[in-house]
Amino acid sequence: MTADRLGVIGGTGLYGMDELRRVEERWVDTPFGRPSDAYILGELDGTPIVFLPRHGREHRLLPSELNYRANIFGFKKLGVTHLVSVSAVGSLREPYEPGNVVVVDQFFDRTRHRPDTFFGNGLVAHVSFARPTCPALSVVALGALRRIGAPCHDGGTYLCIEGPQFSTRAESIVYRQWGADVIGMTNLQEAKLAREAEICFTCLALVTDWDCWKEDVESVTVEGVFEVLARNTRTAQSALRELARAGAVSSGIACGCQDALRGALVTDFAKVPHDTLEALDPLIGRYR
Repeated sequence: MTADRLGVIGGTGLYGMDELRRVEERWVDTPFGRPSDAYILGELDGTPIVFLPRHGREHRLLPSELNYRANIFGFKKLGVTHLVSVSAVGSLREPYEPGNVVVVDQFFDRTRHRPDTFFGNGLVAHVSFARPTCPALSVVALGALRRIGAPCHDGGTYLCIEGPQFSTRAESIVYRQWGADVIGMTNLQEAKLAREAEICFTCLALVTDWDCWKEDVESVTVEGVFEVLARNTRTAQSALRELARAGAVSSGIACGCQDALRGALVTDFAKVPHDTLEALDPLIGRYR
């Protein structure tokens, strides 16, 4: 690794890995309140890792209760440059079978109640989001999955619903007609905020079920999700070890993620309230 620092947001497995060394916990203050939990800092095969359990270690936060802004802002303050989001999803397509991993490359938003920008309070920014995941980091993640022999897919559209309820069958069928490939409740806001924070972002979507469109199998249940997720988590851990072992999180592909705010900040800084400038300094300081 050079100055890159890898962040991982997901379930509660990573900090329990035997290979993680020099482990410490750190709470981070943010202008947006408290993150989901303390960040777990350590090293994996010599690569610095920062991990955050998305729902808290006791899985006590609903998808709509997550403080997405605090979570991503905390990663930024800790120097994370590349972020891998790991989460369970349902499949909307036959080829995306339970037990597979999808390296997502597109999102579709069906959420309603979630703050998903750092900006406002006198400062306007419009970042590009046509390609919502980092192509460079996605190539690295896909390569790691393939080297460990994981059943994986290069690309897929993630439809993000509000939850916490699973879809109705009618919704699931319509989502398939829209061209979505997998369905989940969390990753879209993480992708948007990572782009605003100029952090390279990719998503490892762990397929656990068929949602409820597939009439010849049982509809999604929590019990079924967690049964498959236990196996998928081991695959994700192995992929992260392989990614760390590669010694770099950049593929050499130009992505532009770490300059996403260049040209996106609309408001004249001289007109922005001082408190807003100070609060967002970890994001915009290089442009002031």
